[in-house]
Amino acid sequence: MSVPKITAQGKTKKLRAYKIEPPRDAPVTWYRTTALEKIRKYGAIHLTPFSHRLAEEIDDPELQRLRCRVNYHALRFKSNIMKTSSDIVNKLRSEGHFMSIHLPFELDMLAYAGCVDIFTPKEWVILLKYRAEHFPEKSLVYKQRRLIGKCPLTPEEVGLILRAMGFDNTTRIYLASGKLFGGERFMKIFKDMFPRLENHSMVGSGKLEETRGLAGSAVDYMVCLLSDIFIPTYDGPSNFANNLMGHRLYNGFRTTITPNRKAIAPIFMDREEGRASGFEERVRQVMFNTHFGAPHKRNHPESFYTNSWPECFCQTKARNHADQCPPDSLNDVLVSQFQDKEDTEVEATNQTDSISQTEELADGTGLATV
Repeated sequence: MSVPKITAQGKTKKLRAYKIEPPRDAPVTWYRTTALEKIRKYGAIHLTPFSHRLAEEIDDPELQRLRCRVNYHALRFKSNIMKTSSDIVNKLRSEGHFMSIHLPFELDMLAYAGCVDIFTPKEWVILLKYRAEHFPEKSLVYKQRRLIGKCPLTPEEVGLILRAMGFDNTTRIYLASGKLFGGERFMKIFKDMFPRLENHSMVGSGKLEETRGLAGSAVDYMVCLLSDIFIPTYDGPSNFANNLMGHRLYNGFRTTITPNRKAIAPIFMDREEGRASGFEERVRQVMFNTHFGAPHKRNHPESFYTNSWPECFCQTKARNHADQCPPDSLNDVLVSQFQDKEDTEVEATNQTDSISQTEELADGTGLATV
């Protein structure tokens, strides 16, 4: 939505939004007083920064449901991003089911986590320099960080987890990732275990420009949303992974496998020190003790955006038709997002096949979303 235009002294110009910085985790009262006062005075306000600017736990079910309506119904990517995402999903589905993995094994995330010991001295310098320039000074010990689950999983660790769970080299995987820090040496073992690996470059050279930068992340988001299984390998400060987990939960409790990094770290450390006996069985015991995207009570520090259960789910049927929740069908929820206003009929045809198959994967709970 663009800022409205105003007419003054015979001239039409865009309304200039007043910039205001909301407090972190601000209460609703701040928006109903301070923010509203500025809107009335200036006509429009620009909230910056906007990450974590409203408290997550609000004792108002209607406001919580409004968040879900905004996140999962009102906010949409541009039609070209949706079309590219649909093309990729169609190609992947032409060979059956597929899994998506978010692997943020990248400079900024690794520097933030402070997990540098597995890298070369030259790479240490790069990571520590980046951390000093972008994050508050803090003494971090790699082993301690790893044991409390604060280190991103390496590509090899992800591969070993999948193999322990029974996935083999026929598994088709879509990888959502930026430029992996450390280069090909970290990916080689993973590729050897799972060679059927794809990313958004599969759209072909003619459309690669549409997947660069943030557009590529948007395409990755939609493909991960529509995948049969989604695995977030690092959900710490990653809005990408956290929002996707919540979105998939909202769209029919779709299968999401979230590795418990804290529980699994000692198992990997034992293996690295030569104590590999029972490794896969120990991994399975940890991995199969997860929710797999099923509804569960939200516990701190789990984010509302990761798990909006139960506020955003209707557990009883409305007596009046006007009060009913929006459709719980993933197809109905997403079809409108794939439609282009200028070419509705063509785009609707392009994406129907790729989305309709996803309905088969819902677990049949019968719970509608709001």
